[in-house]
Amino acid sequence: MSTGRAAVVTGIGSYVPPHVVTNDDLAARLDTSDAWIRSRTGIAERNFISPGTSTGDLAVEAGLRALKSACDQQDGAEVGAVVLATTTPDQPCPATAPQVAARLGLGQVPAFDVAAVCSGFLYGLASAAGLIAAGITDRVLLIAADAFTTIINPEDRTTAVIFADGAGAVVLRAGSAAEPGAIGPLVLGSDGELSHLIEVPAGGSRQRSTDRPAAPEDHYFRMLGRDTYRHAVEHMTAASTEAAERAGWRLDEVDRFVAHQANARILEAVSDRLGIPAERQLSNIARVGNTGAASIPLLLAEATAEGRLAAGHRVLLTAFGGGLSWGAASVIWPELQTI
Repeated sequence: MSTGRAAVVTGIGSYVPPHVVTNDDLAARLDTSDAWIRSRTGIAERNFISPGTSTGDLAVEAGLRALKSACDQQDGAEVGAVVLATTTPDQPCPATAPQVAARLGLGQVPAFDVAAVCSGFLYGLASAAGLIAAGITDRVLLIAADAFTTIINPEDRTTAVIFADGAGAVVLRAGSAAEPGAIGPLVLGSDGELSHLIEVPAGGSRQRSTDRPAAPEDHYFRMLGRDTYRHAVEHMTAASTEAAERAGWRLDEVDRFVAHQANARILEAVSDRLGIPAERQLSNIARVGNTGAASIPLLLAEATAEGRLAAGHRVLLTAFGGGLSWGAASVIWPELQTI
């Protein structure tokens, strides 16, 4: 039974692996160039994991920072659940979240993974908010982490230049919908009839249940770019509009627009349709690329640390990913410390 409680952001953290890969690094082995990559994606560099590093490792680092941030807000109460949004779990079974919770010293709290590709953080927000609203726990650690380079074909320039690795996390506590940091109405959607636009064909039960071995390229992530672009722009625009309306905001009242950092062209198209000027858009795609589910919380943490996102800002969030899946949400940004 719902208690009417809201999920309120009380801590934030992020982490990217130290290995920086520039466009020139990729051009040295791919049929591409720095100019080509920048003009089509807006990306100049990104971070890749090193051999032996996993999604769980990234998640632990971001989670530690978010927990420390929450403690610095004099909110040291124990986390009662962990939600991990990821497309690249450490193993197909079990889920990665319980191992992350154990490594963070959180004991035997409920912990589970959410799989919604690049929309994972928003779907994770919905899951975390539901746990709080239902009274199951007063605090949730929500982490979004992806090691996308583990599923990208390193010889495919259409994806190898875009995707990267990273993690972002927030601590959510029970509170009032009227206070800063409260997550506003969530708008979520999906269209499974278009799942073929973004997929890894092999490795699941559908492929494994056949007696035909998968082609090597079927184990890699693939995306139909033109169709994905069209649906991403359409659904992020519509979801953002609805989320703002449900929050009681006009779009010209949005102080900061935070979209999943998919591609510079997609970000520009969505912002133009919404009428949100460049000075109100937050972006870090040039420096970190597309980090999947981690994209939004990583950007929120960076912008908070740099002062581009401040307490009192009306923030509109939106994302689009495989499934197809999409979503949007609103939040009035609280006063936070970053680690």
